[in-house]
Amino acid sequence: MPKKAFSSTAIATYWEQLISTSWTEECLNSSSRYTVDWSTGFVFQFSKITGDPLLRAKGVETYLARPWKNFSRTVFMECSMDDVVQPLGYLPWDGSAGLDTLYYAEYNNTGPGSDTSGRVKWPGFHVISEAQASNFTVESFIGGGRWLPGTGVEFTPGL
Repeated sequence: MPKKAFSSTAIATYWEQLISTSWTEECLNSSSRYTVDWSTGFVFQFSKITGDPLLRAKGVETYLARPWKNFSRTVFMECSMDDVVQPLGYLPWDGSAGLDTLYYAEYNNTGPGSDTSGRVKWPGFHVISEAQASNFTVESFIGGGRWLPGTGVEFTPGL
């Protein structure tokens, strides 16, 4: 399996495979930003989102994300999503906190868990266009073309 880039300090995450393994309700991501001006967030691109068959049989529910603070930003694009992903896709963290200020987006995902018709109806949830998604690629979001080649980490710069 090729190495992948990860940065939890400021910018983005790019994972190859996410496997739900919790025995209780689970969210794959809980992100926060303290101000809308912070250029931070989590981006999952080309990821396969699946779950442990034992957990599926037990009825464990898996969601893509929930806002930890105001201005949470998480994008799932070009991912393969198994039916482990609940139709709502996302959960609130604490009541309605952050639901008006978060930015959650999906673009060109595939698989039974990728249907956005049943997703949350929050003001901050978006199904985005190719042009909008291009702002969250390795090249655009973290400037990966400038520094990743020197690390030996395999990456795709765009969509």
